[in-house]
Amino acid sequence: MKIAILGAGAFGTALGGILADKGYDIDYYDSKVEKENLSKVLSDSKYIVLAIPSMAAPYLLPHLPTDKPLIIATKGFLDNHNFRDFKDYMVLSGPGFAADIKDKKETHLTATDQRVVELFSTDYLTFDFTDDKNGVLMCGALKNIYAIYAGYLNLKPGSLEHEKYLTEVAEEMQALLLANDADPATVKLACGIGDLRLTCDYPSRNYEFGQILRDNPRALPEKTVEGLTALSKVKRGDIEVPDTALKLRELMLLSNDWRI
Repeated sequence: MKIAILGAGAFGTALGGILADKGYDIDYYDSKVEKENLSKVLSDSKYIVLAIPSMAAPYLLPHLPTDKPLIIATKGFLDNHNFRDFKDYMVLSGPGFAADIKDKKETHLTATDQRVVELFSTDYLTFDFTDDKNGVLMCGALKNIYAIYAGYLNLKPGSLEHEKYLTEVAEEMQALLLANDADPATVKLACGIGDLRLTCDYPSRNYEFGQILRDNPRALPEKTVEGLTALSKVKRGDIEVPDTALKLRELMLLSNDWRI
């Protein structure tokens, strides 16, 4: 069975490695290298795995078939608006660094469909389960915003202040999911509190960028910081979002270097 993986970066290749080890035929698409080979990668594929940065996803999604099962492994979507045309989509998310997966370290993620569990489960990669796709997507975006703010506040992992912040954030995330017609219990899964804890610590790019931002509000990231993509979608009057996101957005808009 052929599986197309869109995104040949660290996480896409980590997921592809699992599938290849299990005997699946894997074909990668990297938009930085291949501009006209998408149809070839998609042809005859049973599943499509989306593993590109969320900022690039809206440009690629219109070119994908909407009748093939789509597995969303990209984090940074504040809702499911981008996927409403897809007849069959599912989400894979949670606290898993690509390097850890490649090194076959024990990792626990969240899946919204049993097919994801069947495809990716190994003796080192396990899953909890929910059918709350919108909640899982929201957790994947919100935790990045909170991680930037944790770094900005210079909260030291393991400190009482850091633990208090995580507890308060988890409670707020539950309220936000409820306000946006998602299941608050999703926050208790790996994709919620598990990923939040991982991302509000080193070596998370979001957390580290928050620390940089504390010292230099005009700083620009050298690598992809998914929390910034989520911030770019935060506007008053849209979906319910944390005050943290609005504070960060307003802070960055004070700098002429930011266009979010």
